[in-house]
Amino acid sequence: MTQFSDERGSELRDLFFETAQELLQSLNEDALKLERNPKDREIIRSIRRTVHTLKGDSAAVGFHELSELAHTLEDALAVEKASADVSLAEIGFTAADTFGAMLVAYRQQTALPDSSAVRNLVQQLASSAASSDAGTKSPDTPAHIVWTEYERLAAQEARTQGKRVFHVVAHIDPLCAMPIAARQLVANAVSSIAQIVASRPEAGAAVQGTSIDLLLATSHSEAAIIAKCQIPTVIGKATCSEMVFESASESPEESEQTEQSIAEAKTEGDQDGSRDRRTLASQTLLRVDAERIDNVLNLVGELIIGKSMMQQAIHEYARRSPKDPLRARFGDAMSFQARVLNDLQRSVMKIRMVPVEQLFRRFPRMVRDTAQRCNKQVNLQVTGQDTDLDKSLLDAIAEPLTHIVRNAVSHGIESAAEREAAGKPAAGTITLDAYHQANQLIVEVSDDGRGVDVEKVKAKGIRNGVVGHDEAARMTDSEILDLIFRPGFSTADEITEISGRGVGLDVVRSVLHRLKGTVELETHAGLGTKFRLKLPLTLAIIKALLFRVEERLYAIPLNTVAEIARAKESDLHHVDTWEVLQLRGQVLPLMRLGQKPAEDEVGSHAKLFVLVINFASRKLGLIVDALEGEEELVIKALDDQTIATDLVSGASILGDGRVVLIVNLPAVVDRFTSALTTTAPSGLFLADGERAAAAGAGVRQ
Repeated sequence: MTQFSDERGSELRDLFFETAQELLQSLNEDALKLERNPKDREIIRSIRRTVHTLKGDSAAVGFHELSELAHTLEDALAVEKASADVSLAEIGFTAADTFGAMLVAYRQQTALPDSSAVRNLVQQLASSAASSDAGTKSPDTPAHIVWTEYERLAAQEARTQGKRVFHVVAHIDPLCAMPIAARQLVANAVSSIAQIVASRPEAGAAVQGTSIDLLLATSHSEAAIIAKCQIPTVIGKATCSEMVFESASESPEESEQTEQSIAEAKTEGDQDGSRDRRTLASQTLLRVDAERIDNVLNLVGELIIGKSMMQQAIHEYARRSPKDPLRARFGDAMSFQARVLNDLQRSVMKIRMVPVEQLFRRFPRMVRDTAQRCNKQVNLQVTGQDTDLDKSLLDAIAEPLTHIVRNAVSHGIESAAEREAAGKPAAGTITLDAYHQANQLIVEVSDDGRGVDVEKVKAKGIRNGVVGHDEAARMTDSEILDLIFRPGFSTADEITEISGRGVGLDVVRSVLHRLKGTVELETHAGLGTKFRLKLPLTLAIIKALLFRVEERLYAIPLNTVAEIARAKESDLHHVDTWEVLQLRGQVLPLMRLGQKPAEDEVGSHAKLFVLVINFASRKLGLIVDALEGEEELVIKALDDQTIATDLVSGASILGDGRVVLIVNLPAVVDRFTSALTTTAPSGLFLADGERAAAAGAGVRQ
């Protein structure tokens, strides 16, 4: 057998790990369906096909332990029926968990996990099937034998060629002096008149028991077969019955998917259009490493910077030579190039986009398991699965979304008794939804549970020293609810395996801030809670508003700016520790990025700009010195050696070579809010780290 090179083998293993996760997800989904419809044989056949594919793929990359376990499970799932105390759905769940743990072990090159839980369930299933058969069959009826999918396919193929298929049971003579050789002797005898499709025990195995089962395809009669099997002193008795495949069994069309190597899966898709599109790729799909797409996107970003440089040069040329006829031709060429570049950018961005369904698919199993551990009844509804999002963002929000959903089950949904007492259905409902709004992705997690008790949150905050009594008395409901996102804060009355440790919602906020997103909370006592996650569609290229603070250039995403207002220093007032501005009859809290100037330096009538930004469910004002206009920016990440503050999330380079720093608005709001609890700051002073970033970029600011 030809061995793959190390590089080729590594590539195939990477592909295997990717496709195996899809197979495990399908296994979980089918097990959930089977739990609701335990007698649906089509679901069982779907599970067997999934396990069969996993068996072949794992064998192709050399993961023989996984392949052997999948083979054992595949054979066990071929039983006609199981007793009531054996749940095929539970076998599916346990197998998915075990397979997943084995994949992790293979990927990390650690010891394989214990697979005894799956094997015990498989043995229990086989025992129940055997006892069921024993109670319904006569002693002369051949014992039930599980023929594999390949063996049944071979038998069907022989039948289409006009042959008859028989199940032969050859009973070994009790006085036989060489029982181990009995199988080979019988096989040699019948092979002259029949094709041996399958045998039990298989070739090379020591004989276990007192009989040999053969699946034969032949044009001869039953009598001729029995005559061949009756070998003196070796076979005492032989029975022969024609095989009739029941309608519930898989047809050749259903079993089209034969065992292929993982290498073939790179170029060949499934020809059966009725198969689940989520697990079997079509021939038109091409798997590409995300890093390659990132490289292309980075080159597009460089082209956008080049476009800005060209536009800057053309504007300078037009200013110097306003009557030159070439100016119009340059402008036309620049407009054409800009249109093509915009189309290229959108096309590359679409390549990175994947449906949110890839993330949502993991939650039905998680909700089911969490609800069982909490002794609750919970239904999950999912909408907006086709909404697209950048793949890197999709991976990043998996953890925070998992925390929110688990909290909804453990904290939000009441027990069945509580719900019925409140006039609600015994089963609670959690809804996952995703949709686009402007250039943002909105992901909502809502439940119809008890809601968040604002007074309980306030009391817990005071008891834990998060807020003082006086401060808590002045806080609005939204500010009190914001406490649940503080590190270590939890309203759980007791610590369980699932909740109460104060870990979770603070992770949600920190991850969303890192992704330049926000999380909002809506709750109504007795009616339920809704978490709303707002994310940019991509982290690579943004429309931004540029402004200056203390002669330094900054930018914020344009979609966060609701409006721009002009004001004078004399228009600003203080309420508690906040600077505020009365804007059209409403009080707008203000934040300064720079230091507040002394009145004797600029006077009370000095003009300033206020950027009114939408943050979470409220509006805040950002005081800046001057505006520089709008620009499409290619975001460049900054490492810790370049910049040491979390108030800046990245940088970009303008067409004239200037560096602009992109403000991390969620971090700014958090820092400013935290500072107000101890003192009244005059500004956040985006200075030291930003100067280091500009210097590290090697261009003028």
